[in-house]
Amino acid sequence: MTVGAQAQEDRGFEIAKNLEIFSSVYKNINLNYVDDVDPGKTIKVAIDAMLASLDPYTNYYPESQMEDVKMQLLGQYGGIGALIMQKGDSVYISEPYKGLPADEAGVMAGDRIVAVDGQRTSGKNTSDVSAAMRGQAGTKVQLRLEREGREFDCTVTRREIKLPNVPYYGFVAGSDYGYIKLDEFTADAAKHVREAFVALKKEKPSMKGIILDLRGNGGGLMNEAVDIVNIWVPRGVLVVETKGKVASKNLKSVTRMQPEDTEIPVAVLIDGNSASASEIVSGSLQDLDRAVIIGQRSYGKGLVQNILPMPYNSQMKVTVSKSYIPSGRCIQAIDYSHRDEQGRALRVPDSLKTAFKTKGGRTVYDGFGIEPDIEVEPEYMSNIAVALVQKYLIFDYATQFRRTHKQIAPAEEFEITDAMYADFCNYLKGKELNYSTVTERVIKDLRDVAKEEKYADAIEDELKAMEAALEREKAGDLQKHRDEICDMLKAEILMRYYYDAGRVAGGIKDDPVVKRAIEELKAKK
Repeated sequence: MTVGAQAQEDRGFEIAKNLEIFSSVYKNINLNYVDDVDPGKTIKVAIDAMLASLDPYTNYYPESQMEDVKMQLLGQYGGIGALIMQKGDSVYISEPYKGLPADEAGVMAGDRIVAVDGQRTSGKNTSDVSAAMRGQAGTKVQLRLEREGREFDCTVTRREIKLPNVPYYGFVAGSDYGYIKLDEFTADAAKHVREAFVALKKEKPSMKGIILDLRGNGGGLMNEAVDIVNIWVPRGVLVVETKGKVASKNLKSVTRMQPEDTEIPVAVLIDGNSASASEIVSGSLQDLDRAVIIGQRSYGKGLVQNILPMPYNSQMKVTVSKSYIPSGRCIQAIDYSHRDEQGRALRVPDSLKTAFKTKGGRTVYDGFGIEPDIEVEPEYMSNIAVALVQKYLIFDYATQFRRTHKQIAPAEEFEITDAMYADFCNYLKGKELNYSTVTERVIKDLRDVAKEEKYADAIEDELKAMEAALEREKAGDLQKHRDEICDMLKAEILMRYYYDAGRVAGGIKDDPVVKRAIEELKAKK
């Protein structure tokens, strides 16, 4: 027997032995454990724990979760077409999608969901309520909603909900630069991006550049990523290669169609939440020197999953390979095969990162996602802005605004006026808006340490003086952070009138990353 055959036999024995041990453990639990044990739940816990030791993307889905799998892969599900959120003990509509059943039935953001098909929602979470509202297309669901203190019933006919891959495309105000926002890489994503690009060129043949926004896009189908690259890259060019244990699953994906434009300057926007297919698009366009990448370093997910059928209508998503973009680098940032003493997966160390060359000879590195060509520092929310979001004060004000203003200016023109902002500040009076700053927390920690070291009495007056000064400064936070808060108000109000497309359209002209992209595209001409 060869060494390889012996190793294979030993491995087979280990698998059989451990499966027998597992089976024996469960049988003994079933026979001897003091309480009854649900076999489905217990085995699911065991499977999930086993798969969690591999990576976060290898998952098992029982039949009851098939709608979630469908949603992930295809971006569609049977339901009413609305986002919901938890607020205290209640669940609210946070956003109805334009033209979908909830919207057509008159459901509005801010409506409290009192009951679904007669079942009260009090004490239930968003997962429970979402599951109750989903169902077979064509069936009806009875919602009892509360709006402005008044309860009413609303019947919504479920449909097969297909979420838009491209919620918005257009020209950045006052420019000849097109903009396409891509939210997901579900089925037909490439088709929709291509259609958006063609429409922009038709609207303005003099278009000088295109911006593809992949910020916050967690990825999806690899073939859609390849076809999006193909919009600006010739046919027959390698975009991504996958390599894994099973040679038959290794694949080289090349562009297969005629491109729309191989000359127009392209900018791709990414951030720390751009992952997987987003990194294939941005990374391959970077490797091919076809686009300038702007923003922050991407997530670093270079693992590829396949969906495998399992018994009893269940499915399993398994990581089968890693993806490599044209320069030969892998974008995976975390090594799940090596973990620290706490069991946490390790990031690829700098010492193991390898240099590669783009088509034009520029140096790029593997091991940590996609590093942008132009880095733009992320803007972090102020303490007061975080508090306004967490306490739903921005959301609630927008709800009130929508009910007292029948219409507003077009999304590209709408701005928060001085009068609107004054009204918002007046709205906040009497509302709970307590928040702590880092400085306040440092002073508290300093007081605790001073007590331990017996210095508290000596510095207490100074600490109290600092706290008083901070309170005076915090009183002016609504004005100090006015621009940031206005942007948040604007986005929430625009969504109430023009949906997600309006929110995007109203925000891009003042977006610092979009502004930087236009500067870089101008330099390309």
